[in-house]
Amino acid sequence: MSNLENPRKWRFTWEAQTHSPNLRLFLFDSQTKPSLQCKNLEVQLNLSQSQLFVSWLKVEGKEEVSVRVPIPRVLIDSESPVSLRALDDHIEVKLVLLLPVDHPIVSSFDSVLNTSENGDDAVELDAAKPLVMGTDLKSLSSMEEGVHFYCRNCSTRLTKSPLRNFLEMPSIDWREVADNWFGACCCSFGGISEKLVTRFAKSFTCTKGLCLLNFTTVLLCKDDLEACKLYNGTQEYQPGPDFASGYGLSEDMLTSQERMNDLCEKFGSVHIKNDSSNTNVLVTTEEANVQESFSALPVSDISETETSVPGCCVHTDHIQKHVDDGSHHDVSETYPVDQNTSRLLANQKLFLNGFLGNAFMAKSYNLSMDIDWMEFVCPNCLSLLGAYPFDNDGAHIDGGVRLFKCYISTCSSGGGSGDLFRKYSLERMFTNQLLENAKDELSFRTLVRDLKTKSPLLQIVLLNPNSWCCSGYCLDTASSTDSSPKLNLLPIIKVLFSDFGERTASQLRICEDWITRNLADVVCMFARQVDELIQSLASAKDILPPSYNFLQGLPLSSLQQ
Repeated sequence: MSNLENPRKWRFTWEAQTHSPNLRLFLFDSQTKPSLQCKNLEVQLNLSQSQLFVSWLKVEGKEEVSVRVPIPRVLIDSESPVSLRALDDHIEVKLVLLLPVDHPIVSSFDSVLNTSENGDDAVELDAAKPLVMGTDLKSLSSMEEGVHFYCRNCSTRLTKSPLRNFLEMPSIDWREVADNWFGACCCSFGGISEKLVTRFAKSFTCTKGLCLLNFTTVLLCKDDLEACKLYNGTQEYQPGPDFASGYGLSEDMLTSQERMNDLCEKFGSVHIKNDSSNTNVLVTTEEANVQESFSALPVSDISETETSVPGCCVHTDHIQKHVDDGSHHDVSETYPVDQNTSRLLANQKLFLNGFLGNAFMAKSYNLSMDIDWMEFVCPNCLSLLGAYPFDNDGAHIDGGVRLFKCYISTCSSGGGSGDLFRKYSLERMFTNQLLENAKDELSFRTLVRDLKTKSPLLQIVLLNPNSWCCSGYCLDTASSTDSSPKLNLLPIIKVLFSDFGERTASQLRICEDWITRNLADVVCMFARQVDELIQSLASAKDILPPSYNFLQGLPLSSLQQ
């Protein structure tokens, strides 16, 4: 049997579907038309070495050719027949699996293998694991010596001193949570929802030495970064006097919430009417418990907020409280109003929009004309590392910088086994956000705009979120006794995409019409991030034969989950 002169020109791609017990192999090159040039196809399995041999007879010279394909870590049913056929631009092989690739037993099998692997093999297996933010929080907090952050591209250290305090970034949906807790109306329990939101916004500033995490972002105080220079486009940022210390829910706020929980349990019934009809607010409960609970609260938690609607039923200028003994208590006398409590600084009001926590991929309806985003780049190699917000006056809003996990590492050897962020890549983070948005918005069509100019850059149509894939080049059969490289099927999504970077004005109008007709989701990212995604999509398109590269006039590609 003669060998192929250059077997590496033949590319292979293994593909499987979630919950389907089948594994399909695509075998192709750019110069061969198998349906005409490959006769007498044969396939041979060597499961002990995780190899598959495919051989055929070349029509031109009647020469027998053979290629060797490594098999990924799956459970193959060796007793089932193997399907083999030659098509116009590829050879297709189908194997039957004992269990689907996403079966819990298979996942446990991979976990057992991972315990015996280290180095690059462990890193490759990590790529098949889902991205879980809670794991990062636990891993970072367990490092007693502290954590430094580095640029993944050039290994430049970004932090001045090791960080030891890590917390989960507060949810950007705090207003919705507060409304669900106490009611959306400003009269619900005296407008507690609005008061909590106000207190939350006032405490939303960055603290030196504290690192906050969400799924895609690491939020650090500017003072924790080495040689950090922030610009608003024209000048270097200088911290203003309005930034107080503290971040997240303050201790007073937490205790006030706990007390308010107790208070809510003690309430019997509440009847509220506007004072203009000469009807007072009647609260039926035990007077001693009510007075004790309200007295324990900070005055800011029971005072009027500027978000209360004038003339509403709980506005402090229009209500009085009556407890069940018939006594009358003026709210302004019993609970003095702190006039400074409801006043938010201009930069703090911007947090009420709720989108500042994640600049990696912002939804269009969460963006504000009052906030601009600047790229934060590595001081050494100038590669993109994250972003920071500033207002229209050029003032930095919260004194913090958001670093994207896909661009930083926790050790100088970025992406190595010691890097806690090695699982993160721009492609995986984008894919996970895309799937989450698809569930939230019930839309499988997404348009990505430039975060700065709002011009359309990338069109994405989600086709299949339940695929698994791995790809490479065939091996020389002369060294068939050697062990095969270890392959792992990785979860991917299949998408259609279109690059709008070079579109004409008329094509852009068609794009806007496409958004309206299909109720497409619209998100915003930095232009260079989108360029990197487009390159990934264009590269992934080539792992399948040319006949699978287009669908409905759009390029067909994939992204790793």
